[in-house]
Amino acid sequence: MPQLDVNGAVLVYDDEGPRDGDGVPLVFIHGWTANRHRWDDQFAHFAAGRRVIRLDLRGHGESTGAGARTIDELAADVVALLDHLEIDRFVPVGHSMGGMIAQTLALTHPERVGRMVLVDSISRMTYSRARGLLLAVSTLLPFKLFVAINIQRAFAPGFPKERIRAYIDASAATPREVVMTCYGAMRAFDVLDRVGGITAPTLIVHGYHDIQLPLSQMLRMANAYPDAVVRIVDAGHELPVEKPAQLTALIGQFVTVQAA
Repeated sequence: MPQLDVNGAVLVYDDEGPRDGDGVPLVFIHGWTANRHRWDDQFAHFAAGRRVIRLDLRGHGESTGAGARTIDELAADVVALLDHLEIDRFVPVGHSMGGMIAQTLALTHPERVGRMVLVDSISRMTYSRARGLLLAVSTLLPFKLFVAINIQRAFAPGFPKERIRAYIDASAATPREVVMTCYGAMRAFDVLDRVGGITAPTLIVHGYHDIQLPLSQMLRMANAYPDAVVRIVDAGHELPVEKPAQLTALIGQFVTVQAA
């Protein structure tokens, strides 16, 4: 199990697939309270034909380290890992908070991002007054209940309850400090006025039933991108595990264009 010391954290990662495969490497970046195994289906599929990398973000999964207070800090960890692996150009594939990290990478290192895939993500966190109040109150709940409420609502109706419970348990194992600081980093994230400068072709895939990061906010983001393809899927916020085959197919179609 490879790992790397980065800025006071030990990042655990996977690096698989042929070095001489088709296209530049894919870099899978998971979301808030998740871990690199959220991408199991996609990772296994693409590793058969090209180099693929995924990591546990600091404080998540098997990685150590305090929570990041900004998305920029998490993006810097990813860059440090890619520099260590001597990877110049890559395709970031980010889910939720991972999509925020991917957008940050495209803005700060445009010469390195060949294409980009954003899954259930947005460029600016905005709330109605009522929802903002509800979220503020929810942070006062006991930690495990706070996590359970947020993870429960991430899945579309009908997703197996036993699988949801497993994801809740895994998320609740993330240290409270990491969960809450990254939560604050997401709430402060706002690059909506800058994404118009991202020239990398971008695939945006979003769950129709996503109430964590609503469809209306994604569409506002998509409208700001100069070169984006949007696909809406009958799922909630957890597309990588709710509709793995459909998501994998969409990513495959997009990244194989001109061997991106």
